[in-house]
Amino acid sequence: MGLDINGTSFLLYARKRGVSFEKTATIGRQSMLVDAAGLKKNLERFGLNLASPEIEEIVTGAGGYAEAFLELLGARETVSFDASAYENATCIHDFNDPIDDKFKNRFSTVLDGGTLEHIFNYPQALKNCMEMVQLGGHFLAITPANNYLGHGFYQFSPELFFRVFSKANGFSLEQLLIYEETKNYDWYAVTDPDAVKERVILVNEEPSMLLVIAKKHAAKELFAVPPQQSDFLAAWNAHDQGFGRDQRLEADPMRLSGLPRLGFGAWKRIQRNVNRFSGMLNRRRNHFKKIDPFDG
Repeated sequence: MGLDINGTSFLLYARKRGVSFEKTATIGRQSMLVDAAGLKKNLERFGLNLASPEIEEIVTGAGGYAEAFLELLGARETVSFDASAYENATCIHDFNDPIDDKFKNRFSTVLDGGTLEHIFNYPQALKNCMEMVQLGGHFLAITPANNYLGHGFYQFSPELFFRVFSKANGFSLEQLLIYEETKNYDWYAVTDPDAVKERVILVNEEPSMLLVIAKKHAAKELFAVPPQQSDFLAAWNAHDQGFGRDQRLEADPMRLSGLPRLGFGAWKRIQRNVNRFSGMLNRRRNHFKKIDPFDG
């Protein structure tokens, strides 16, 4: 759990987009995993010019934890949660279990900087985070997507966050980004599969992370209707409306893109060559659109 070169960039980017860090909760106590030179470069890119001793103190002070950096972003209060006291978190709570009512609707920002994938009861842990966000506040996450097998219990599909952070749950997903952990660190905005009516799939060879910015608009009963994958909902709705299987190709997960049916091996070879980050990142279908987080 920690903020590296991309993690610090992400929080600076979120601040630029209007996220308030005034009352911040972190799931797991966050460490600073960026050196002073890297943080200085990031700060300058976002218009913050600090003296070198100040930056060094942010990186190494408080035992190398991130409270000073969060304070720089505007945090007047930072509360950290962990299942164990081994990193001296503010509150000891196992997020497999429901959060205490006193923490609900309390924080302007709840940050998962790489913790929830280690919690077995992920739906409950995510629900806790969503309940902790106050109206108008944000949930932020830095979480694994591809090629992190063995890192935690889970790695995640963009579809999950598009379906969870919905109007039905009182949220909107303001932005979902993905980057590959290579020397270039390019960021891409991910398209909602429901918007393009096909699965947004990535097959690549490098560890990849998702960046989540979701805003809370209303206090709703979370997951009153469990989220469902969008293409299956389309297929089920078509069935309910009386369409035959060959009349609803747009709802057939294997034909959503209008491509022919191929064996698994053939699809695997095609995806490796077409959907890599190092290649086109499936730009042909505008599933992933490169962004410049430092622009503007």
